[in-house]
Amino acid sequence: MEATIQPGQHALLDYGVAATFFSMAARYRNHNPEASRLALLNGAMVLGVSLMTDYPGGLWRKISFKTHGVLDAVQAGLAGLGPVLLGFADEPEARFFYTQAASEVGVIAATNWNGMEQRALEASLD
Repeated sequence: MEATIQPGQHALLDYGVAATFFSMAARYRNHNPEASRLALLNGAMVLGVSLMTDYPGGLWRKISFKTHGVLDAVQAGLAGLGPVLLGFADEPEARFFYTQAASEVGVIAATNWNGMEQRALEASLD
């Protein structure tokens, strides 16, 4: 399968995922505090990594795009295992985390992790 998600597109997806997690944290706050905390933790992780990644949309650019990919896998694991670890695996809120984890795996598989190097090479040839 050829990677189709480029770094700029990945950045947009990341910021959308962070916003979704923060929205779900607010939604779950009074009904399921553990799910709310897990959503907040995932949102903060996605936002923090995104802000520090060397890609379009990154502000501090301390993390390479390839390292970002490794951290995406960690975040997918946190989302997928979090409901089990926090004791709400059999509650309806867990479905959101399982779905997000699966979606994250798909994004990881479809992302061009060499996209930043390719952009730099193209820029140097111009």
